[in-house]
Amino acid sequence: MQTLLPLAAKIAESLIARGETLGVAESSTGGLISAALLSVPGASAYYRGGSVIYTPRARAAIAGITKEQMEGLRGATEPYAALLARRVREQLATDWALSETGATGPSGNRYGDAPGHSCMAVIGPGERTVTLETGSSDRIDNMRAFARHALALLAETIETTPR
Repeated sequence: MQTLLPLAAKIAESLIARGETLGVAESSTGGLISAALLSVPGASAYYRGGSVIYTPRARAAIAGITKEQMEGLRGATEPYAALLARRVREQLATDWALSETGATGPSGNRYGDAPGHSCMAVIGPGERTVTLETGSSDRIDNMRAFARHALALLAETIETTPR
């Protein structure tokens, strides 16, 4: 968690200065992204909400993504991460949304991705998606790496997007 706090503080500072808000949907990070963002004093100024979308049932119930919307998509991909972020942004009426989905380990996921695979999306005034492959099967290390990478992606996207 300690390595996540400086990134969370940077994001908080940027969002507060810009008067913008954020929603989060995470999967294989298990809440680490939200925990880091909420650890910053004054988080209520920018953080609107977040959830751990870990199963298809949660995807439907919490994110409101239907089977029809998943046609041609599968979890743990950049297009799915973008859809999830868009949905969170819509549902929470935020300026920005961050999503993460992947396979932490020690084995791969049901889609055939190896452990250490994560896709992330930032959707807002600026948009980016990325895939991270750690090459590790260590579940805890992957969760930390995924959260760190997602927060860095968010910080960089906010920083490089004009107001």
